[in-house]
Amino acid sequence: QVQLVESGGGLVQPGGSLRLSCVASGSIRRIDDMYWYRQAPGKERELVAGITSGGSTNYADSVKGRFTISRDNAKNTVYLQMNSLNPEDTAVYYCNAYIIGNPSGGYWGKGTLVTVSS
Repeated sequence: QVQLVESGGGLVQPGGSLRLSCVASGSIRRIDDMYWYRQAPGKERELVAGITSGGSTNYADSVKGRFTISRDNAKNTVYLQMNSLNPEDTAVYYCNAYIIGNPSGGYWGKGTLVTVSS
C-alpha cells in the first residue's frame, strides 16, 4: 500500500522557522506533482505550494518569499521550509501527491500541526 507520512510540525514563536517533510512509501514507480496544503481552524483547506517532478514550483501569495518547497526524488520526499512564520500560518499541514504505483492515484497524508504562538 502507498502512503504519505508528514513530520516536522510543532510549536514555534512568531518569526521562527520550521521544516516539514513528507515521505512516500509503498509500491511506487513514480511520483508526479507533489503539494503542501494547510487547513486552519474553522477554515477550508488551501493550497500552500506545489512542485512538479521536474522541480518547477508554485506558491500561494500568502507564503511567497517565506516558504520554499523542494523534493528529493531518490528519497520520495517533499519538504516545506517555512521562515518568518506568523500566527496566521497556524494550521494542520497536509502533503498530497499523485503517485504511479500499486495502486496509482492521488494520496493524502494525515497531516502535521504547526502552531505559531508566543
